[in-house]
This record gives sequence, structure tokens and C-alpha cells, in this order.
Amino acid sequence: MANGAVKSSIIDKEPVHRVVSLLLKAEAAGATEDSLDNDGGTAGPSGSSIRVIDVFLVPKFRYDPIKKTFYEYTGNLPIHGEASTKASLYRDRFLLLFQRLVRDQHFSKPAFDTERSHFGSCEISPIQSLVGQTGRRWVMGVISQLEDGHFYLEDLTASGCTSIVLIYVLLVQCERLQSFRFHQNGDLKSASFFDKEYKITTGFFLENTIVVAEGEMLLEGLFQVVTCGFPPLEDRDKSIKVLAGHDYFGGGILSKEENLRLAELEKKAVNEMFVILSDIWLDNEEVMGKLETVLDGFESVEVVPSLFVFMGNFCSHPCNLSFHSFSSLRSQFAKLGQMIGAHPRLKEQSRFLFIPGPDDAGPSTALPRCALPKYLTEELQKHIPNAIFSSNPCRIKFHTQEIVFFRQDLLYRMRRSCLIPPSTEETSDPFQHLVATITHQSHLCPLPLIVQPIIWNYDHCLYLYPTPHTYNMALAEKGRLEVDDMIVLGDRSEQKAFKYTGITCFNPGSFSNDYTFVAYRPCTQEVELSAL
Repeated sequence: MANGAVKSSIIDKEPVHRVVSLLLKAEAAGATEDSLDNDGGTAGPSGSSIRVIDVFLVPKFRYDPIKKTFYEYTGNLPIHGEASTKASLYRDRFLLLFQRLVRDQHFSKPAFDTERSHFGSCEISPIQSLVGQTGRRWVMGVISQLEDGHFYLEDLTASGCTSIVLIYVLLVQCERLQSFRFHQNGDLKSASFFDKEYKITTGFFLENTIVVAEGEMLLEGLFQVVTCGFPPLEDRDKSIKVLAGHDYFGGGILSKEENLRLAELEKKAVNEMFVILSDIWLDNEEVMGKLETVLDGFESVEVVPSLFVFMGNFCSHPCNLSFHSFSSLRSQFAKLGQMIGAHPRLKEQSRFLFIPGPDDAGPSTALPRCALPKYLTEELQKHIPNAIFSSNPCRIKFHTQEIVFFRQDLLYRMRRSCLIPPSTEETSDPFQHLVATITHQSHLCPLPLIVQPIIWNYDHCLYLYPTPHTYNMALAEKGRLEVDDMIVLGDRSEQKAFKYTGITCFNPGSFSNDYTFVAYRPCTQEVELSAL
């Protein structure tokens, strides 16, 4: 309150809001022991402009389809939810995309009944209303497998039931698509079904993904699909207006003046750089030698990186129930701390963020994953006091930029779980299909829960909403890519970067396999793919 310069004994909303913002910033930066300055920012080393957000602390919001607004859920969020929580997971995902879809001019209901409206409108019909209807209809639903080998399309329409999702229309009836006859038709993959062809858009169509389909109800009770794709994206500004001031990212709500001030600071931060590495096997001497080479190189540069992001796995063997070398892994983390401590400039001026991988030690493999156990990292933290251990996924806010880090082998698992071969009309690159899938689904991991378990009450931690700004960007030379908002997907597949409707997603590659990593300069918004 002293920093707020309160001149009266009567306290109004503004100083309270200012103090709460200061406390939130102090909590986010608590691991770095930074102090607050008079302007509400963090003072200290170069890392003071970086806010690391643990996703377990991100507030949960739900959409009210009656009031057509978002509201913050203030109830308890136990790790082990009730059975109804699982149904709410699918319902919340569906409503999140549905409220975005109905604002799209192509899918909104025409205001006037004219020929032009019929020509340009693709109004979404509830699946329940298809019974007895003829002609082309557009529907939106979740692909579900409620019987072995039989895939259904579901939405929320059901008589007297709003808390669970019920079946109404069969989307695909086959034994793992054995009744489909796939053929190559130029560059477009099509599937023949009842002697008709349907087209699909870019992306992986998996169980649990939400799709928009155009088709016609047949006499057999089947919905014959003509076109199938993901819900279209929406401009970020429109989404923010609907959120009505809610903080979906978890970085706090800032005024327009504060955002302008941070944007100016961001432009001046020309020396800031993030270095991202994935798959650092501490039990492999060759990998540790290569990591020391990387640290030696950055120790000798004129301005050291402000942040190093180390993503798991941190061991070449899965830390599951059969793993019995935790004491050895603890000592290996201590050796990593000694290695970093041997570089005094990095130790004093850089911050080190550790994000667990899918096979690292933890209470379970369900997402989101909590930070690495303190037992493994406390010796490292003695050597590197400004080390930060966060969740997977993890969010970072650098001034105005929002960055999401996620370590999971998504590409391989999505390709295995894909129900229909992806379209090759726009691209044949699997990584680009992956980026399109998570972007349109507004979710980091839309895999079936039997493939990748998710903590039901914390599914909102994996949301990618609102959609980042849309900009036209171009690939630059020498492996550099200009970006605005960013998703970092740590995957064992090859190193890649891809831009998609303004959001740039890159995979730093596996450092232990290929010795690849990424350097990112937030001021110039430049991604540099690097390797030893």
C-alpha cells in the first residue's frame, strides 16, 4: 500500500487492484527472489521481464450458452474428480469451440431470409434435429467411439439431459475403417462411402476431436459426409472482447496504458534471448559433454541469454515403477548444477527453467504434469539459486508476448491414432498437420484419453485460447523465422518450425539424439534453428 501512495483512509477499487497485481507478480517471480519496484514491475537481473506461469495456477473459465458469456469457476478442483467431471471436460471443450464458430459470418444464422443468405450461410444444425430431415445440413460434433470400431458424431442435444453427451448420428460405421476405400485423387486424399466422395481439411482427425461436417441424412439413419473439417479460427481481438476482461493466460489483466508501456520496453530489450533445449539425458556422458559445449559458447558471447529452457526427458530410461535409480538421478542433477555454476556469467545473469518430460519422475503420466520432485532438484538449486522448476505445459509472459512450452511426443502418437489419412491438398508435412490440429482444436493435446490421460479438472490448462494474432509472415534465410506468438512443442521428431495463421510453432528437436536446439530473440521476434 505504501507503493500505491494512498492519500486517504478510504480505499477504492484502483489501489486494491494495484496491490493485487503486485502480489500476483511477486508470486510468479518468487522463485527468482526479485523485489518489486515502484512501478509494479520486477527489478533485478535481465530475467525480471520474464514471468513463468505454472498452469496449475491458471484460473478456470466456463462458457454459459444461455447468457453467452464466460464466467470464472470458483469451485474446488480436486485431482481425482467425480464421474460427472469427465463429461464436463468434453462439454467445456465443445462449448469453447461452438461459441467461436457461431460468431463466424459463414456459420451464423442469417438475419433475413433471402437468396443471398441461403447461398452464403452454413448455419449449424443440432444433431437431434436431423431426424426426419432431408437436404444438406452442417453439423458440429465430437468424434466418439462408443462401440468398438464404430465411430459416432455427438453434440449436446438430448432430451432433458445437459450434463452428459448422448449419441444421435452415426458418423462412420466400420471396423477401423475397413469398409472405406481410400484412393489417391491428384493431391487430394478422398474416401469413398456409399459411392460418394467427401473431402477433408488439413489436420489429424482423431477420436475426441471436434469437427464441422456437411452432409445429408440417409434413409438408413446414417449421416453421409460430403465435407469435413475443423472449426474455423477467430481473430484474437474478437475472442478477447467475449472474454470481457477475464485472464485466460494466467499472466494478469493489464490496462491499455500498461500494455503500451510494456510494448515499448519489449522493443528496447534488444539483447534478450531465450535458448530452448529438449531431451537432456543427464545419465549420458556424451550428451553432457555437448551441453557443456553449448554453455561454453554462450558464456563467451557479449551478452548472455536471459533464459535457458531445459525440457525433459532428463534420463535415457523412463522413470516408471521399474526405475530404481532416483538417488543416481539426484546426483546427476547436482552435477548439472555444478556444470552451470562453472560458468559465472550464466549463473549470475541467466535464469534456468526446467520442464519435465513425459517419462520423467512424477506422480503419474497424466497431463498436466507438476514440476520435477524437489528430492531430485534441491542439490541443483543450491548451485543455481535462480533455477525455476515449473509444470508441463508451462506458460511464459515476456512483456506483451505469450509463449507456451509443451513437452510431449505428440506427432508419433497422433499419426498412430489418426482415423483417416490426412489430406495432402495443402501440405504433406505431418508436423504442419499437427500444428493445424492443436490450433483449430484450441487444445494442446486432443488425443483420446485412453491414449493420453488428462486430469479432468485441469483440462483447461491445455487450452490454446484466445487464438493468437493473425499476421502474414515469411520464412527468412539461414533457418530463421519471424514470429509473433509462439508455441514450443518439444518432440522427439526432427527439428522444425512452422507458421500457421499467425501462430508459430516450433520443435527444438531432441538434443540427446541430434544435438539440436533453438535460440529465440523476443525483441526482433526471430527463431533460429541451431545444432552442434
